[in-house]
Amino acid sequence: MEMKDLARVDLNLLVALETLLEERNVSKAADRLFITQSAMSKTLGRLRDLFDDPLFTRSANGMIPTPRALELATHLPQLLQSIQAMVQPAQFDPLTHEGLFRISLPDHIAYWLLPVLMQQMNKSAPKFRISAETADNNQLEQLALSQIDFAVHIARKSYPPEYRVMTMGFAPPVLFARKGHPLANKRVTWQMIAEYPQIRLFIADLINSQLVEQKNSLFIRHEQEVVPHLESNSLFTALEVVKATDYIFPGPPIFVEDEDLSPDLITLDIPEKEDVSLQFNIVYHERLAESPAHQFLFNEMIDIVNKYRVERGLPTLEDMRKLRNLEY
Repeated sequence: MEMKDLARVDLNLLVALETLLEERNVSKAADRLFITQSAMSKTLGRLRDLFDDPLFTRSANGMIPTPRALELATHLPQLLQSIQAMVQPAQFDPLTHEGLFRISLPDHIAYWLLPVLMQQMNKSAPKFRISAETADNNQLEQLALSQIDFAVHIARKSYPPEYRVMTMGFAPPVLFARKGHPLANKRVTWQMIAEYPQIRLFIADLINSQLVEQKNSLFIRHEQEVVPHLESNSLFTALEVVKATDYIFPGPPIFVEDEDLSPDLITLDIPEKEDVSLQFNIVYHERLAESPAHQFLFNEMIDIVNKYRVERGLPTLEDMRKLRNLEY
């Protein structure tokens, strides 16, 4: 039977055939399926046409299946059970669910998020496997093509409607310098900072990103005008260069709290005390909106962010969305 012929097969016929094989009686089979005896007789006729076989013969002891019917009887139960399992809602148990989930995120977010996430998943979903991938400039396309499941990045100016977006938080940039830097403990100006070589962290798709900033931000103007002496997509490389030179590096503040990474670093006050920050979002495609496993992982990540914020006396993500009216 070719695929075009299979498309014309009525699934109800297979259900009726299994019932007839179990009951060996048209009337009893009809009662089980809540149809009339006449309708069941017509169904048997359609089955005979479909399989080009009588399927049953009459005897004093009831209906006797033909060899073809007995052959079909060996396949029908498993086939119908498989179809039933396919159309029933999937039962999700995080403790037993197995799957690979791909997350694209920048180094500094991975450094902060993944250790806590994996510790948490080891308890709540031990068979989940996580692939952490370096963020690039095609994240939205990768989400749409199922090449990644989640993307964490600096907020874009806009998103197509098929993407689900949650703000993770806001990170004010910090000016890193080495301990003993000539500008240490000084009230610096942008002109003083510009006298020293700069490092710029390469941010994928920065042209589509948005900064939460004051109007006429001098920090943004400085970053746009400065010609960096080193541009790198590795945050850890940039920090090591800062430790060994007089370079200044505008970077994320998370490393200020890490004693293993920051003992040889200081931070310089941003001139003018500007209120400027980067907004970070976690994004997934609408195709995952009804996936229990993906929603479980998403909620685990959001839970980690919320705990981090509450520990520091900051509003939760939901409270922050209400305060800033962040809706996409």
